[in-house]
Amino acid sequence: MCNVYRNLLLVYLIATASMHGFSQGNPLTLAECYALARKNYPLIKQKELIAKSKEYNITNIRSGYLPQVSINGQASYQSAVTKIPVTIPGLDIKPLSKDQYKIYADINQNIYDGKVIRSQSQIQETTAQVEDQRLEVELYQINDRINQIFFGILMMDGQTRQIELVKADMQSSITKVETSIVNGIAFKTSADILEAELLKTDQRIIETRANRKAFLQMLELFINQHLDENMVLQKPEEINFEPEVSIKRPELSLYNFQSELLGTQYQLNNTKVQPKIGLFAQAGYGRPGLNLLLNEFTTYYVGGLRVSWNVGGYYNLKRDKQLLDLNVQSINSQKETFLFNTNLSLKQQSTEITKLQELIAVDRKIIALRARIKVTAKAQLDNGVITANDYLRELNAEDQANENLIFHEIQLLMNEYGYKTTSGN
Repeated sequence: MCNVYRNLLLVYLIATASMHGFSQGNPLTLAECYALARKNYPLIKQKELIAKSKEYNITNIRSGYLPQVSINGQASYQSAVTKIPVTIPGLDIKPLSKDQYKIYADINQNIYDGKVIRSQSQIQETTAQVEDQRLEVELYQINDRINQIFFGILMMDGQTRQIELVKADMQSSITKVETSIVNGIAFKTSADILEAELLKTDQRIIETRANRKAFLQMLELFINQHLDENMVLQKPEEINFEPEVSIKRPELSLYNFQSELLGTQYQLNNTKVQPKIGLFAQAGYGRPGLNLLLNEFTTYYVGGLRVSWNVGGYYNLKRDKQLLDLNVQSINSQKETFLFNTNLSLKQQSTEITKLQELIAVDRKIIALRARIKVTAKAQLDNGVITANDYLRELNAEDQANENLIFHEIQLLMNEYGYKTTSGN
C-alpha cells in the first residue's frame, strides 16, 4: 500500500509541476510564447493530416507500376452464329451454340507510361508542400498577435511600477506634512489633498492590474498554459535595428511552391503526347474458346506487347503552355504585390522606430529636469513655502514624463519585434 500511495503522490506532483510550469521564478520569454502558441494552435493539427494524405495519395498512384488485373465474366445469347456456307463430304462441322459463356482475367503490365505516374507523384508532393506552406503562413500570423499581448503586459507592468513609485513619494510627503501639522507649520487641508491623490493612485493601480490580468488570460488561451497573476514576463532585449533587410516571409515560399505546382501540372499534360508501352495477357475459360470451330468449353490464353500513342494531345499543347505562362504571371503579380506592401509596412515601421528612439532621448532629458524640480518642490512643501497642490503638480509632471518614457520604450520594443515579424528575419 505504501508503494501505491507513493506512486500516486509522484503522479500528482508531476501533474502539478506541469500545470504550473511557468511561475514567478521562471520568467516567460517571448520566444517561448511563440513556440507554445504555434504548438497549441488548433490549425497545427492539419500538418499531420496533410502529410498522411500525401503519403496515401502517392502510394495509390505508384500502384500503377504493379500489374493491373481484372476478372470478367459474360453470358450471352445471340440470334445468329457463324456457319460455314458449304457442305464438305465426310466432314460434319457443328455450328456454334447461340448461348455463349466466358470468364477471363485481363493482366496489364506497364513498361513505359510516358512518365505519367512520376508526374502525378510529383504533383502530389508539390500540392502537399503548397498546403503545408499555406498553413505556415496562417501560423506565422500568430506571432503578431502574441507581440501585441506580450508587450501589452509589459506596458501594464511598467505603468504599475511607475505608479507605485509615485505612491511611495506621496506617502513620504504625507508623513512629513502630518508632522508639520502637529508642529503647527502646515494645515490639515494639505494632508487631505495628498490623501485624496493617494487614493487616485490606488485606482490607477487597480486599472493597470485589471488590464494586465485581461492580457494574461488572452495569453493563457494562446499558449494553453496556466499563468499565475504574478507571472513575470522577461523583457526582450533590444534588436540591432537595420533599416534595410531582406524579406524572408513564409508567403514567398508559398508563391514558389505554387509556381512549381503549375510546372509539374504542365509536365503531366506533356505526358499525354508520349507513347505508352505495356505487356498484356488474357486467360479464360468459356464456350467457344479461341478456336471458333470448336463448340465446347475450353481454356485459352493470349498475350503480347501493346503500344499506344495519342497524337491528338498535340492539338492543345501550345495552349497549355500559354495557360501555364498566364498562371505563372498571375502568381508573380501576387508575389510582387505582397513584396510591395511588405516593403511599405517596413518603411512605416522603420520611420516609427526612428521617431521613438528620438522621443526616448528627449524623455530622459525631461525626466532629469522634472526630477530636480520635484525634489525642490518637495523641500518647499516640507518648509511650508508652497501648497500641496503646487507639489502635486510637479509630482504629476514627473510621473507623466516617466510614463511617457515607459510607453515609448515598450512601443519601441514592440515596433522592433514587429519589424522583425514583418520582414520574417
